[in-house]
Amino acid sequence: MKVTGVLPPLFLPLCRRLWPGRLAGLSMTLLRATALEAAILAGHLLLYPTGLIQERRSAALPDGDGVARLPVHPGPPVVLLHGFIDNRSVFVLLRRALAQHGNQRVESLNYSPLTCDIRTAAELLGRHIEEIRERTGSAQVDIVGHSLGGLIARYYVQCLGGDLRVRTLVTLGTPHSGTRVAPLADAHPIVRQMRPGSAVIEELARPAPGCRTRFVSFWSDLDSLMDPLETACLEHPDLDARNVRVTGIGHLALPVHPAVAAGIREALDDPRPGNRSADGLTVA
Repeated sequence: MKVTGVLPPLFLPLCRRLWPGRLAGLSMTLLRATALEAAILAGHLLLYPTGLIQERRSAALPDGDGVARLPVHPGPPVVLLHGFIDNRSVFVLLRRALAQHGNQRVESLNYSPLTCDIRTAAELLGRHIEEIRERTGSAQVDIVGHSLGGLIARYYVQCLGGDLRVRTLVTLGTPHSGTRVAPLADAHPIVRQMRPGSAVIEELARPAPGCRTRFVSFWSDLDSLMDPLETACLEHPDLDARNVRVTGIGHLALPVHPAVAAGIREALDDPRPGNRSADGLTVA
């Protein structure tokens, strides 16, 4: 799948002023990705206040036995889980794309930016999922997690029995084996848990026989928050996981870009178990 990234017309002159002697050596793909990341960051800062509180839940309709439930849809509800120091506003475009594509319910969850432990956040996610299951009448949910959100969801699935509740987990730029980026951020405990060799990363590397959840991991070759880049790939002998390489965009674009949204829709629609190979997405 090939899509086109757009380089804002004002960005190239700015680059010439900032890096007059180096522009010729910079890849246009990298320039496009950097410009797109900057534009997404600016837009997200404007939207951030709108996602500070949990979204309103749709009113349930009483059924024949008097229990209030939401209408049943063909697919399981899709739960969106944001990354570190973020909120549900990051999923404005992805939520719309998923809702327009099918009949599944799409819900965005917030966890506190003060969260200091992945395990605690995973337990809270489990309680949210139980509430969603009870309210919708669905036995399972699908989850799309961006960055840290994917790691929290994976911990719930793999270590807290969440594989009974989660059909498919899609991760976007998630440091499955730990990232070494921004060492000064180690002052925050949850950042230390995302480091290679941390207790949480070691727990996730342990055997997980019989895990029922299907994993799809999107990773970008221009993701500046993944060090090494391949840490966003999920490699585990006991997990049904496939990795999709995204070429041409960075970390912030993963939950925003329409090509990735299309790939997520395909991943959630794919009924085939055990498919460990996938074509990549190229943003030219």
